[in-house]
Amino acid sequence: MAKYLIMGSYTHEGIRGLAKDKASGRQKAVTQALAALGGKLECVYWAFGEGDVIGIGELPDNVTAAAMSLAASSSGLIRIKTIPLLTVEEMDHCLGKQVGYRGPGA
Repeated sequence: MAKYLIMGSYTHEGIRGLAKDKASGRQKAVTQALAALGGKLECVYWAFGEGDVIGIGELPDNVTAAAMSLAASSSGLIRIKTIPLLTVEEMDHCLGKQVGYRGPGA
């Protein structure tokens, strides 16, 4: 399964909902949503700065990850950024590929 870093920023209404549900309630809701899509939540952390909540989850593929991101974002209560993660082995595989790219003006 593919891993994703999922960062969320709550709207004002979303913060009110978080206060009502508590962090543990939101963690449970996300865990259940990912499980229903065949995935799992590996970890979740609350933060301040660019994102309010950061998690790492596993999902079967990019289409499923996009569906989850769209569902959460469409609530209007949180803005989601989903970033696919590569393992060391996957990155080494990428580095071993020959690519016939020419840079602009080269």
